[in-house]
Amino acid sequence: MDDVTRSFAERGDLAHLALFLWASGASGLLVWALKELANSNRRFNDFVAEIARLNRFFNDRR
Repeated sequence: MDDVTRSFAERGDLAHLALFLWASGASGLLVWALKELANSNRRFNDFVAEIARLNRFFNDRR
C-alpha cells in the first residue's frame, strides 16, 4: 500500500486517492446497511408469521 500512496503523492493525485478511499468506504457501508436491512426484514417476517400461527392456534381452540 505504501507504493501506491507514494505513487499518488509523487504525481500530486492525493485528492484522487482520498476520493477513492472515501467512495470505497461509503460503498462498503452501503452494502453493509443493505445487508442488515434485509436481515431485519427477514426477522420481522418471521415474527409476523409466528403471530399469525399463534392466532390460528388460539382461534381453532374455540
